[in-house]
Amino acid sequence: MDEPKRITVRQMRAGQSGKVVQVLGGPGLVNRLNSLGIRPGKRITKVSSVFMRGPVTIQIDRAQVAIGYGMANRIVVEVT
Repeated sequence: MDEPKRITVRQMRAGQSGKVVQVLGGPGLVNRLNSLGIRPGKRITKVSSVFMRGPVTIQIDRAQVAIGYGMANRIVVEVT
């Protein structure tokens, strides 16, 4: 059986999904992502990303959200 692997949302491939494990950042970033529904324990799917540091689109619950490259690099997910 595969061991769960921890990577950032930026490192995920399009269509790959995982469970949010941790948000690396200060309280401002944590609160901002929390208001978008991105918090530890939630399952997210990466929809798409733009080449070379563009926005990253993710699906959480039934909503699609576009977040910045820097934010995506601070969200740690566990993929199987």
